[in-house]
Amino acid sequence: MDFSLSEEQHLLVSSIRGFIESELRPLEEGIEKTGRLADDVASEIRAKSQELGLYAVNIPTKYGGGGLSVLDWMIAEEQFGRTSDILVRRAFGNVYEILLEGTDAQIETYLIPAVRGDRTFSVAFTEPEAGSDAAAIKTRAVRKNDGWVLNGSKHFISDGLYSDFFIVTAVTNPDAGARGISTFILDKGLAGFTVGRDQPMMGLKGTSHVEMHFENVKLNEGCLLGKEGQGLKLALATLGRVRLAQVSARAVGRGSMILDSCLRYSKDRRQFGSPIGEFQMIQHMLADSAMEINACRLALWQTASRIDAGEEARGAISMLKVQASEMLGRVVDRAVQIYGGAGYCCDLPIERYYRDARIARIYDGTSEIHRMVMARQMMKGDVGLFDIYEQAR
Repeated sequence: MDFSLSEEQHLLVSSIRGFIESELRPLEEGIEKTGRLADDVASEIRAKSQELGLYAVNIPTKYGGGGLSVLDWMIAEEQFGRTSDILVRRAFGNVYEILLEGTDAQIETYLIPAVRGDRTFSVAFTEPEAGSDAAAIKTRAVRKNDGWVLNGSKHFISDGLYSDFFIVTAVTNPDAGARGISTFILDKGLAGFTVGRDQPMMGLKGTSHVEMHFENVKLNEGCLLGKEGQGLKLALATLGRVRLAQVSARAVGRGSMILDSCLRYSKDRRQFGSPIGEFQMIQHMLADSAMEINACRLALWQTASRIDAGEEARGAISMLKVQASEMLGRVVDRAVQIYGGAGYCCDLPIERYYRDARIARIYDGTSEIHRMVMARQMMKGDVGLFDIYEQAR
C-alpha cells in the first residue's frame, strides 16, 4: 500500500491551502464579529475559487464539477477544514450528490446551476423529533390529483437563509415505515412555505440554522426527487457522504491546523526562562494530538479508498465520524490548555475553534448513535470494521 501523495494531490493541497491563506483567512475575524458574510464578498471568493477549479469538486465533470475520486475529494475536504464553515460553503460550494438522482429536467434546473454557483441549496431532513433518527420525521406529503400537498416543519437547517431551494424529506405512506418516506425539491417562495427563525448557535458564526414550516404547500409531480418511497435511502446516503466529508475530513484538517498553531506557540512562548515546548507535559499534549490526527487521517483514506473500490462503508463511516469528531474535541481542548489564558481570550482564534468543534460530536448523528450503528454492523458480521484481514477476504 502506498500512502504517499501523487504530484496532482500535492498540487490540490497546495492550491487549497494557498487560497485559504490569501483569500479566506483575512475574512474569518470579521465574520466572527458580525455573524455574516456580505453577498458581494461571497460572490467574489466563489469566482476566484472557480477559476482554480476548486468549486463543487465532488460532482462529476459532465455536470461541470471537479470529478474527483472520493479519496481526492476527502483530501480536498481535509484542507477545507482549515477555515470556517461559512467560507467553505461560499468559496468551494455545498453541492450535495443527492441531486444526481434527479430527472434530466431536475438536473438542468437545479444541479447544473448549483454546480455553476448560480443557485444554492440545503438539505432539510432534521425535525424537532427526528434528529439522529432520520426515519422519525412527521412532515407529510399527501398525493392530490397531479401532485402533492406538503405539511410539517423542519429545524436546524443549515444555510437556510441563503439557499433558494431545498431537498426535503416527507412521509408519503405512513403504513410503509422506512419505505414510506420520499424526497422533494422545494423552491423558496412557494405559497405556504415559510422560513422561520434563525437559531442562534454557540459556534459556526455566519452560517444560518433555520426553522422551516410547510402549510398546504402544493407541489407538482416534477418536485419528487427519485422514486416514491426511496427518500430515506437517499437521505441516509447523503448524510453518509456529509459525515465523511464535512465532519470527518474537515475535523482532520482542522485538528492538523490547530496542532500547527500549538507547535508554533510552544516554540515562541517562554516560561521559567525556556520555551514551553521544552516542558514534558506540553510535549505529551503535542504528541497525543499528533498520534490521534494521524490515526484519523489513515482511517479517512482507508474508508475513501473502500468507497472508490465500490465497497459498502456505512459502518466505517460511522466509526470515522465518531473517531474524528472526538479527536478534534480533544485536540482543541489541549490547544486551549497549551495557550493558557490567551487561548481563552477572544483575541486569538483558539476559543472560536473550541466552540466550533463542539458540534461535530452532535450533528449528522451523535457519537452515541454511531456507536450503536457500528455495534450492530459488527453483530451482523462486519468484522472488517476492526479486522482488516477479514475485510480483504
